[in-house]
Amino acid sequence: MNDLVRQHTALSDTDLEWLHLLVSEWQLLSDLSFADLVLWVPTRDGTRYVSVAQMRPNTGPTSYQDDMVGHLVPRGRRPLLDAALDEGRIVREGDPEWREEVPVRVESIPVRREGRVLGVIARNTNLLTVRTPSRLELTYLQSASDLAQMIAAGSFPFPGQQVDMDASPRVGDGLIRLDADGIVQYASPNGLSAYHRLGLASDLVGHHLGTVTAELAPSRGPVDEALVKVASGYAPREFEVECAGGVIQLRAIPLKPKGVRIGSLVLLRDVTELRRRERELITKDATIREIHHRVKNNLQTVAALLRLQARRMDSEQGREALNEAVRRVGSIAIVHETLSQNLDERVEFDEIADRVIAMVSEISPGKVTCRRTGRFGILDAEVATPLSMVLTEVLQNALEHAFAVADQGTVEVSAVRGGSPTEGRLLITVTDDGRGLPEGFDPQRAGNLGLQIVRTLVEGELGGTFGMVPAPERGTQVVLDL
Repeated sequence: MNDLVRQHTALSDTDLEWLHLLVSEWQLLSDLSFADLVLWVPTRDGTRYVSVAQMRPNTGPTSYQDDMVGHLVPRGRRPLLDAALDEGRIVREGDPEWREEVPVRVESIPVRREGRVLGVIARNTNLLTVRTPSRLELTYLQSASDLAQMIAAGSFPFPGQQVDMDASPRVGDGLIRLDADGIVQYASPNGLSAYHRLGLASDLVGHHLGTVTAELAPSRGPVDEALVKVASGYAPREFEVECAGGVIQLRAIPLKPKGVRIGSLVLLRDVTELRRRERELITKDATIREIHHRVKNNLQTVAALLRLQARRMDSEQGREALNEAVRRVGSIAIVHETLSQNLDERVEFDEIADRVIAMVSEISPGKVTCRRTGRFGILDAEVATPLSMVLTEVLQNALEHAFAVADQGTVEVSAVRGGSPTEGRLLITVTDDGRGLPEGFDPQRAGNLGLQIVRTLVEGELGGTFGMVPAPERGTQVVLDL
C-alpha cells in the first residue's frame, strides 16, 4: 500500500498512516457486512482511482475471485465512487451488478480524516446466497451500518488504537451489542457461551454487561468500577476477565454514527486454552533456564575441582593438562550461563567469544594482545557450544606455541557472516604474528589433542572445514568455514 499511495497519489504520510490504521481495523467491517471491501484512492491528477487494499469476509462468500490491489480505474466508470468522493456521503443507489453470473450489491463509503475525504471504500456484497436474515445477521448489518457512518464522518478508526487483528477477538468469536446505558440488546451464541464459561447461569439480554462482568470476575473488595465502565463500552479498550472457569478476552468498540454514542459493540473470545498453553510455555522456559543455570554451576564446580587437583600435581605436564581441561570446561559453562539468561535456545555469540578470549588470554606467556573483529551474530545453542570449544582450543594453541615467554604479539579473531538466511555461512579466522608453523607441519594429521578436538567438532558437529596455513605476513592463520 505504501508504494501504491506514494506512486499514484498526493496523500501525505499522516494520511497514509490513517489508511494503515483503517486497514488494520476493517476486517471487522467486512465480517459484519458479509461483504468484500476495496479501498480506492484518487490519483494525483484526479483522473483515475487506484485500489490500494482489499479485504474478503470471513462470514460470507466473496464477490471478487481476483486480487484487485493495484488496479487503476478512470474517473466516471464507477459513478458510486465519484458520488461518494465528491459528496462525502455513503452512496447505495443503483441496481446490483452481475459478475460472472453472480449478483453483487455495490456501496461506496467515503474515508474521511480531519474533514477531508482521502478515498472511498467499495463495499461489495455477494447476493447469491441471500436469505431471510436472522437476528444475528440483522445485528451484524446494523453494526456494520453504524461503523460505515463513523468512517464517513472520520470518527473511526480510533486514533492511537492500533489493533493487532491476529490477537484481537473477531466477529465470529463472539459479539454482544449494547445500548447507550450498557444494557445487552443482543448476544451471539458464541458470546453467550463465553460468559457461561465464566460462570453465568442466565441469559445476558436485558442485563448490564459491566455489572455482570464485574460480578463474575474474582474480587477481594467492592465491585470494580473501572471494570464495570470498560465492559460497558464507554471507550475503545481491550481487556481480559479471568475466573475459575476460564479466561475471556473482550474488545469494546463505542458506536457513534452521528457523533453521539448510541451503544457499543463488544467482541469477545474464549482464550482459556490459549492462556493455559502460554503458562505451560512460560513454565517450560523457566525450567529450561534453570537447567542451564544448574549445568553452568556444575561445570564451574568441576572446573574448580580440576583446578584444585592441578595445584597438587607434582608433574608440570600433568598440571598443564588439567589447566587445559579447566579452560575447556569453562568455555562450555560460559555458553550455558548465557543460555540461562535467554528465553530461547539462541545466544549472541559475540559476548561468548569475548569472554572466551579473556579466559584464554590468562595463559599468555608474554605481552600478547588478543582482540576480535567482525560479528559472530546470533547462533543456536547446538552451534554455540561446540564453537566455543573450538575457539578455546585454537586460541590456546596460538598462545602456547606461537610466542616465546618474553614475546610481544597479537592474536586476532575475525568473524564474517555471509550467504542467505537459509544457507548462511560463518567464516572465522584466527591470525597470530608469532613464530609460524614448524617445517613439514600437517594440521590434518597432527596428533595434538587440541587439534583433534577442533577437527572433530568442526567437521563432525558443525559441518565445516578446518585449515591451518602461514599468515599472509608473519605467523599462522587458522581458517574455520562453518
